Amino acid sequence: MKVSGSHIRIPKLGWVRMREPLRFSGKIMSATVSRTADRWFVSITVDTDDPPRRPAENQGVVGVDVGVAALATLSTGETIPGPKPHTALLKRLRRLSRSLSRKQKGSRNRARARRKLARLHARTANIRQDALHKLTSKLTSELTRRFHTIVIEDLNVRGMLANRRLARSIADMGWGEFRRQLEYKAARRGGLVVAADRFFASSRTCSACGHQLEVLPLSVRRWRCRACGILHDRDVNAARNLLAYGLAVLNGSTASSAGCQACGEEGSGGGRKAVVKPASTKQEVSFVPA
Repeated sequence: MKVSGSHIRIPKLGWVRMREPLRFSGKIMSATVSRTADRWFVSITVDTDDPPRRPAENQGVVGVDVGVAALATLSTGETIPGPKPHTALLKRLRRLSRSLSRKQKGSRNRARARRKLARLHARTANIRQDALHKLTSKLTSELTRRFHTIVIEDLNVRGMLANRRLARSIADMGWGEFRRQLEYKAARRGGLVVAADRFFASSRTCSACGHQLEVLPLSVRRWRCRACGILHDRDVNAARNLLAYGLAVLNGSTASSAGCQACGEEGSGGGRKAVVKPASTKQEVSFVPA
């Protein structure tokens, strides 16, 4: 495998033009050629020196609550909307899927309809990936200058996807990918991502007095604490509880702190398991019924 300017030499194919020249200099270790929809990609691994990384400027902590209505709500009250590309393109996706199903098997029209549908799926995935990179870059570059530690929930994403009423909205947000990007980008800056225990009642606990509700339906977005009377926004309250959890972990006063680190459960993942673990009652999703 050789690279010269905007061309790459692939065995058995010869020299092939690339969209852009290789950005990094160093020894080429490997290259992987892949195909998505009707486009070909080559991923090149280059052995190069690590660039200097700017460390975090302080030791602040922020709690981040993920949801469906908004991708992330910070303990500071800031809200980060999600990309929702699947929802935006759902009408076109249904039309192309119906068109494909009506074409005769083995015909050229069916192959053409299949390519159109594949391109739309690839576009949806690219929009989601691009938006998550921008959002996580904001969290890990802009906010890490203010917050050294980011506290999130260890959500059972795979189990929650078994809920047919929520699966589409959850998958459209890309929670698993959001967490993956957050962890490795924070690690680049020397930051820390703390994953709160899966059964930590972040939404049901009053962030002011610590009173905990027995139940809190997913449709309830605001609730008043029966003990101290404070009116809470569900997501902001959860983010503030995560902030308190992160501070307790850093101070060593939480029993489960040993299990909290800058990593955790993977997202929905590419692999499929034979048995899907059902979502626990802890899974507090910001679901707003239509």
